[in-house]
Amino acid sequence: MSGSFASKTFTALSDLHPNMANLKIIGIVIGKTDVKGFPDRKSDIGSERYTLSFTVRDSPAHFVNIASWGSEDYIRSLSDSFRVGECLIIENPLVQRKEMEREEKFRPATPSNCKLLLSETHSIVKVCSSYEVDTKLLSLIHLPVKESHDYYSLGDIVANGQNLHGKIINVLAAVRSVGEPKYFTTSDRRKGQRCEVKLYDETESSFTMICWDSESILLAQSWTPRETVIFASDIRISFDRFQNCMMATVISKTIITANPDTPEANILLNFVRENTETSAPDDEIDSYLKESINLNTIVDVYTVKQLKAKALKKEGKADPFYGILYAYISTLNIDDETTKVVRNRCLGCSYIVNEASSACTTCNKDCSEFQSVFLSFDMLVDLTDHTGTLHSCSLTGSVAEETLDCTVNEFLAMTDEQKTALKWQFLLERSKIYLKFVLSHKAKGGFRITVLSCKLADPIEASRNLSGQRNT
Repeated sequence: MSGSFASKTFTALSDLHPNMANLKIIGIVIGKTDVKGFPDRKSDIGSERYTLSFTVRDSPAHFVNIASWGSEDYIRSLSDSFRVGECLIIENPLVQRKEMEREEKFRPATPSNCKLLLSETHSIVKVCSSYEVDTKLLSLIHLPVKESHDYYSLGDIVANGQNLHGKIINVLAAVRSVGEPKYFTTSDRRKGQRCEVKLYDETESSFTMICWDSESILLAQSWTPRETVIFASDIRISFDRFQNCMMATVISKTIITANPDTPEANILLNFVRENTETSAPDDEIDSYLKESINLNTIVDVYTVKQLKAKALKKEGKADPFYGILYAYISTLNIDDETTKVVRNRCLGCSYIVNEASSACTTCNKDCSEFQSVFLSFDMLVDLTDHTGTLHSCSLTGSVAEETLDCTVNEFLAMTDEQKTALKWQFLLERSKIYLKFVLSHKAKGGFRITVLSCKLADPIEASRNLSGQRNT
């Protein structure tokens, strides 16, 4: 420790044993979960107790889980007082023997046979400035809690496919992109959030990781795409039936180490730096990959005529623009045998695979090996309102599934009559359509137009907005 912290005043985590009293420990926070509320059976009906869990480390080999129970005010203020990566001094925690199976089912696995409990009345938690702390302690934030070679590459996960469904494993990967957090309310009125992170490595060019809790979302927002490498310990792998691919989910056991100081991570970081310039442009696949933009941030309503005028003004500018259109789908060739509506995409990078050669020209994978392709809607639609028509708008992937209200497999099982009936549901009805315009020299008219969402419009809302007055 530095001059202000003499090491003898602190108990090392390696020396913990149950029922020790008057303890004082110091460590760096390497993991943290969200505040949770539970019904309090001991008190009045309807009252809740709150809990917070986090993990602290004081040496390469030793880290311990810490829990605190108490009133909502105490637990929330405790949680707000520190973040992952900060150093804490903790005084007077209660040391208890860990119930191994129960403890490690939902919390990070730790080498200690003890856990610590914080009491609202007796324990003190103080955040230390990084200037006061020994750099050896600070450097622990870049040390994974598992062996540096004990991980799956993203290619291994895809190759193993559904054999890994539900398994908890370690992953080393680079961050390709971090989506905007999306907020929602569940059917039982609980507020939730979700953030989608795209990962990649030498073996796969795009792989989804989902964060559901605010602590991991906060952590993810601090990562720099194409520069940050992460080691995720104890992350859950599952097969997502809706998107027909493998994905990872951050759970309460997961500890994520950003920019790990390990030989394996350094090799990956060198790969990332060498390939940043040559990697495939994201804007070519974002029409397939579910847009990370929050649709609630798109508020400007346009007519087709106004959109065309805005596109002309933007000519030469690369940044995309977004808008809402109330229109009919005037061309939707889903019942035409000559039109390809469903295509194979590479499970690694989401590009369309050349069906003649079964090869992905983007990540140079032979897609006849393993199960490395998936079926995806891929169609062009025309959108028409009273002022004109936007031709060849891209409707793909999960946006198309949500629009048609059926999966690719359900669509392929339909008869021609059913496909025609599905088509006419849209040709006769006005829809509320969220659009993205991106400059593209390959596209007709100089812009690629992507449908981000298409749902049947509320008639009153549509008639109020038909003239596009709300645009700026």
